[in-house]
Amino acid sequence: MAITISDVANEAGVSKSTVSKVLNHWTTISPKTVARVQAAIDKLHYVPNARAVSFARQAAKNIVYLTDLGQGTAYQNPHMFDIMSGVHHELTRHHYTLTLVDTSEESYPGERAIQEIQRRSADGLIIHGSAVNEVLAQHILKDNVPHIIIGHPNFESRLCWIDTDHALAGEYAAAHMLACNYYDVLFVAGRKSDILSSQRLKGFLKGMLNQKHHIPNKRICYTNATRLGAYETVLPVLQDRASLPQAIVCENSTLALGVSRAITELSLSIPKDMGFLTFDCYPYAGIIDPAPTVIDINVYDMGIQAGNMMIRKLEYPDLLIQSFTTLPILIQGKSTVPC
Repeated sequence: MAITISDVANEAGVSKSTVSKVLNHWTTISPKTVARVQAAIDKLHYVPNARAVSFARQAAKNIVYLTDLGQGTAYQNPHMFDIMSGVHHELTRHHYTLTLVDTSEESYPGERAIQEIQRRSADGLIIHGSAVNEVLAQHILKDNVPHIIIGHPNFESRLCWIDTDHALAGEYAAAHMLACNYYDVLFVAGRKSDILSSQRLKGFLKGMLNQKHHIPNKRICYTNATRLGAYETVLPVLQDRASLPQAIVCENSTLALGVSRAITELSLSIPKDMGFLTFDCYPYAGIIDPAPTVIDINVYDMGIQAGNMMIRKLEYPDLLIQSFTTLPILIQGKSTVPC
């Protein structure tokens, strides 16, 4: 039979409420009582569940994370799992649990989040930006739900959100290209509708133009955001040896893997024939040869900050959080040669 909070209370000679307060780290409980309760927990090998822990606080001590968990998502959006891991790490440190809720089969955008709000089954919501719309925003704000949105919403509101500055990452890439004297650069992007890809491209073009170097449209290759799509898009461009670019910038490492295949098949040498840079170490930069130069963003750290801001939001409900966080970093590889 499973050990219960009542068993611990009887063993320690205290009430269930006192045990729950100890589990919730209340500072009003004397050190002597805390030690007695902890000794009972250790003796009985008691593992508290979320409901028992929240008994005295009348709080769930649980945060719901809403995102698309459909098949293949790990490959289409690998950053999401690093973000979730960071969130989980930080919430666990504050004695919160994290519940994942899948939004991939919603009958309308925001459906699952609205259901969670109506159930009041958690202390707060962390929502991937793709699952947010203006109708959901109205529900969140009307019911004063503690929340953090991962990603800048594409509409104006008083929602709390954090995001990474992908346009700034694009500017970092441009600065590195210029530092290597690469002026004629091919940018391999995802779909035109991909917000993240568009932001990185926008920042890159801005960074180049700020130094009087214009990137023409013919040097921007849009793809279907897959490895194969990148390969098929870039291959004919590189087959024209008379107009090879000085360097290639790939919007993420999935595209970079496809471009790397095209470069290898055409017997081009990196960095001798052209420079090569990609955004994002994960998931494929580590298997590309030679080791590429990377503009990376620590999205695990972004998750930690999201978790921390969620805790702050619970402590200060009126706090408005709208910020870019986690700066990009340049990881110098063997595929570019700074001057």
